[in-house]
Amino acid sequence: MAFLNSLITWRMKKRFHQMELFLKFPHEVQGDCLSNLLKIASNTEWGRRYDFPSINSYEEFKNRIPLQTYESIKPDVFRAKKGEKNIMWPSDIKWFAQSSGTTEDKSKFIPVSEESLFDCHYKAGKDMLSLYCNWHNDTHVFTGKTVLMGGSSQMDPNINGSIVGDLSAILISNLPFWVTRQQSPSNDVALMGNWELKIERMAEEIIKEKITSITGVPSWTQILFERVLQKTGANDLNEVWPQLEMYIHGAVNFDPFKERFKKMAPKLNYLEIFNASEGFFGIQYEKGVSDFLLMLDYGIFYEFIPKNQWEREDPKVFSLESVQIGEEYAMVISTNAGLWRYQLGDTVMFTSVDPYRLRIIGRTKHFMNAFGEEVVIDNAIKAIKIACDKTNAVINEWTAAPSYLRENQNGFHEWIIEFDKEPIDLNSFSASLDDALKSFNSDYEAKRFNNMILGMPIVRIVPKGTFYKWLKSKNKLGGQHKVPRLNNDRKYVEGVLYFSKS
Repeated sequence: MAFLNSLITWRMKKRFHQMELFLKFPHEVQGDCLSNLLKIASNTEWGRRYDFPSINSYEEFKNRIPLQTYESIKPDVFRAKKGEKNIMWPSDIKWFAQSSGTTEDKSKFIPVSEESLFDCHYKAGKDMLSLYCNWHNDTHVFTGKTVLMGGSSQMDPNINGSIVGDLSAILISNLPFWVTRQQSPSNDVALMGNWELKIERMAEEIIKEKITSITGVPSWTQILFERVLQKTGANDLNEVWPQLEMYIHGAVNFDPFKERFKKMAPKLNYLEIFNASEGFFGIQYEKGVSDFLLMLDYGIFYEFIPKNQWEREDPKVFSLESVQIGEEYAMVISTNAGLWRYQLGDTVMFTSVDPYRLRIIGRTKHFMNAFGEEVVIDNAIKAIKIACDKTNAVINEWTAAPSYLRENQNGFHEWIIEFDKEPIDLNSFSASLDDALKSFNSDYEAKRFNNMILGMPIVRIVPKGTFYKWLKSKNKLGGQHKVPRLNNDRKYVEGVLYFSKS
């Protein structure tokens, strides 16, 4: 096993040197990517509609093909889901990643082609390991098994051959045998749809294995970890698995989970990723630095909409070579699964352009702006961390929404928080949260001046398990379903408060 570990580690490090091509020539690599995508899809329905063969420049590409949202492509996605071929992409599309993004009722079904599966997602898997091996020359991660926290995958009963599930489930169900040999638990358990039963079965199986790494969304991974500790009576996971060393995570901000993870698994090394059902975009490039290296050779062509254009009907859009450090952008992608100029909804800020590195700011639709305060998720996450640090608190889940202006009463932000460890003083927590938001956001500070428009934020503590009950009531258990953090609508806040009383 030691020899195999050394061999695999060597192979992983070789890919690190191959990344140098897009690090040195990012614009050329992206230009080739766009040309290849257009060439491959030239005879599809979309290729004929927009005359792909005659597009010879980025300017022609963006002027000819309109920006898309899920709503605008949904009719064609559902046609593909029913078995029609060659609509947006020439190869057969039989997998559809089900994703809500938030807990809204309607699900999105994102097409996953064979090209995106192998040339994007699986290639990213190798790159994650390559970067990790480059950081840790003495790694033993390949001497044991990996726990994969996947979702559910099911055959769509109405469509011949169509497979629907969250992306992680699609990835797990198509892994080559030499990978599944090193995977735990078995696919039968990993792809179960009943999350409560799945956590129980997973814990039973993985306790018996030699586990060296874990991949999954932090919230569900934490629940699994806690169940393993309960079953074994161990003080921490390194008593259960002495060689556990790596945790790969993404999808949600890790800061609220960090303290609990350090207690449960003190020897873990962390690697953060930036991916979605629509594609895989970035990998943490430096140990201890949370910025992501934008991966440019996965069959994804990137465009960016600056913040001052987000609300416009016909916004200005830039290619990679025009982005600026410190500016906020909404991401637009064209992919090897047939998404063309698709507005992802994620907002990012570049921290470097040599190489291109970025961090996630939030979502274009997830912010509070009831009174012109424009509080975005990045503000909120930073402010919560400061409030937690100052009051010795640890948060499990949270959401927030405005309470709107009423007669003889100003508005305020209402924060619904489920603590793993409650603050020493709730008033101090609220004040720290408020002060931090003022320091990060001048618009918020202005609206808070003398309580004229916005009053002090109100923090309401809900019992442990409240958010779990709320998600379960919506049939939204699973790693692909995320608690919406900020919203101008109070439906999420009211829903969580209802379950706090049960």
